[in-house]
Amino acid sequence: MARKKIRFVCNECGGSSPAWSGRCPHCDSWNTMVEEVVVKSEKKYVNQQNICPVPLTEIPEVSGERLQSGIEELDRVLGGGVLKSSVNLIGGEPGIGKSTLMIQLSAKLADAGEKVLYSTGEESPEQIAGRARRTGAMNENVTILPATDLDIVLDNLVNSGSSVLIVDSIQTLYSSDLSSAPGSVSQVRHCTSEIIRTCKSRGVTAFIVGHITKAGALAGPKVLEHLVDAVIYFEGEGDRLYRLLRAAKNRFGSTNELGVFEMTAEGLKSVSEASAYFLRRENVRRTGTVVTAIIEGTRPFLVEVQALTSTTRYGYPQRSVNGMDSRRLPMLLAVLEKRCGMDLGNQDVYVNVAGGASLADPGADLGVCLAVASSRLDKPVRKGITVSSEIGLGGELRPVIHFDLRLRETLNLGFKTLAGASDNAKNAGSGAEGYLNLFDSIEGLLSKDSGEGEKWL
Repeated sequence: MARKKIRFVCNECGGSSPAWSGRCPHCDSWNTMVEEVVVKSEKKYVNQQNICPVPLTEIPEVSGERLQSGIEELDRVLGGGVLKSSVNLIGGEPGIGKSTLMIQLSAKLADAGEKVLYSTGEESPEQIAGRARRTGAMNENVTILPATDLDIVLDNLVNSGSSVLIVDSIQTLYSSDLSSAPGSVSQVRHCTSEIIRTCKSRGVTAFIVGHITKAGALAGPKVLEHLVDAVIYFEGEGDRLYRLLRAAKNRFGSTNELGVFEMTAEGLKSVSEASAYFLRRENVRRTGTVVTAIIEGTRPFLVEVQALTSTTRYGYPQRSVNGMDSRRLPMLLAVLEKRCGMDLGNQDVYVNVAGGASLADPGADLGVCLAVASSRLDKPVRKGITVSSEIGLGGELRPVIHFDLRLRETLNLGFKTLAGASDNAKNAGSGAEGYLNLFDSIEGLLSKDSGEGEKWL
């Protein structure tokens, strides 16, 4: 006989408590505790004669089969394709293009012979069909199921024999086994667990769409990310045509890959030449602008780093950053002051990465320092130069990984030289220029004249 037990679960962190309180005892959030009914079954003992430990060396190697989605950038982020029977979580802000990506993915997989069940709890079948017509994603092997009941979704999945399941979105699903409302922590966790159990047992590949919170994390507890095989974030600004796809977790591939899409009237299109998006050529070479070669996973990009310095009018100088870790900029400015003798104590410093790129690669350090020095000294960077190097606290230029890939991308886009650490330049060959420290690189890379009106190359 099953016994019922009531507990209270926090909507923010997923922590549970036997009694309600206005403040969560785990994360200190207010008014986030909701009631949850737990059905506890009588303990049953199972026959474990067929369950025994196996030596690690005797376990056979199993290579998972990958499905080519037909969307180049998505396959890149997932590590070369969609692994069969995997469960993937897609997160992003409202209106970013998650549903558009999913309907296009459905059509591509259906063209490859897969049978797709598209479960939607947010839009009507007419809305989904309208988007499919607009993006050219109509396919008879894609079935639309407007349902929010988990049992209905799983029953149709089993009875239809579909090999791919898309849930848009997990926050709209609910299970009658729980009394909490759809979108609550308990519902999201329970529905995801049931989807994973069903898909893994039947060899079904699943894509689950999830909303994100104001803080930028997927709504629901972190345990949701632990359950799935891959967590992918769809990023971008509403006023920009481009969208970025990043893997925050991937059990079957790298988490450093970056996919770039262009949002058009016909849907999302893969951008193979991503540097053309991040890098914008102009006829005017301005001070405070430096082209930097970075690496995302195994993919090189050229991005434009902009810096502006001006005499402060406040009690203390301002430090504003867009596109990189705000804690790293003060460290780089301190190196410029200590090792290069550059006075920045009375200067407001603003750093921006054009195109919405994010500088997590330490190879962008030299680009940031050079952009600040260029603005402060009012001298532009030499023509045809890109840079890439990490900066140490002693002012030394440290080598970066995949310098050869960065150099190849630099030369392919028409630039003449990639400047970096001497250790990288010695092994890179033609087109590489090396420096030992930050002071020497600033002296060697900045022009002696004003750059207004000059061309890049």
